[in-house]
Amino acid sequence: KVLWTVLVTMLGYSSSLPVGEDALCTAEELAKYRIIFTGKWSQTAFPKQYPLYRPPAQWSSLLGVTHSSDYSMWKKNEYASNGVRDFAEKGEAWALMKEIEEAGEKIQSVHGIFSAPAISSGTGQTSTELEVHPRHPLVSFVVRIVPSPDWFVGIDSLNLCEGDHWMDEVSVDLFPYDAGTDSGFTFSSPNFATIPQDTVTEITCSSPSHPANSFYYPKLKILPPIAQVIMVKLKKSQLGLSAPFINLPAKSNEIIDTVS
Repeated sequence: KVLWTVLVTMLGYSSSLPVGEDALCTAEELAKYRIIFTGKWSQTAFPKQYPLYRPPAQWSSLLGVTHSSDYSMWKKNEYASNGVRDFAEKGEAWALMKEIEEAGEKIQSVHGIFSAPAISSGTGQTSTELEVHPRHPLVSFVVRIVPSPDWFVGIDSLNLCEGDHWMDEVSVDLFPYDAGTDSGFTFSSPNFATIPQDTVTEITCSSPSHPANSFYYPKLKILPPIAQVIMVKLKKSQLGLSAPFINLPAKSNEIIDTVS
């Protein structure tokens, strides 16, 4: 009887342990979202070395995936995969798509891939739809900053599920990241591979701490967001409808700085 009591107690304890970020999602079977990416990279907001030509400031296409906690597209302070490196440096998506496909085949960790068109200027919007599943409630994506050595913005494993329901709307401010594969300091730096490869790091107003850094604004405490993403849960009546343009005031993202 004592052994049986101990065994039952141990089994009850182990069953209560979390087995992953997405394990407790008990929401309805599927949910669809409209994802709206807004570029806020203007010359007013980021005046230092702002790219005006060859090429001017712009955004690559958005590439994302819905997945479980068994898959990771990219993570801060970890090494970027070859696919993320190619995307961050050159905007080439083939290797990253292959990595996603292989992860989905091997461990069933991927539910779907989604993409949105590029934006031909630093400010503007692009959008698409994505689908999440209770076993795959996490969203990750990357968008390359163009031009740049290996800089990007994105989200790593955002969970859209809260217990037994899907969130209606999520808004996230985005800040620049360095993929750790190219050592350039400025938007227009020539290709100069980082050997050995560094980890993915967030670019801030003081890091890298070098006057040549295009995002170096020593008078600021933090950079303003360079982009924003909003995910809105769609009702059945909204499926297939185009996304409304969300007007964001430029002044909310303005840098007052004498650095030109």
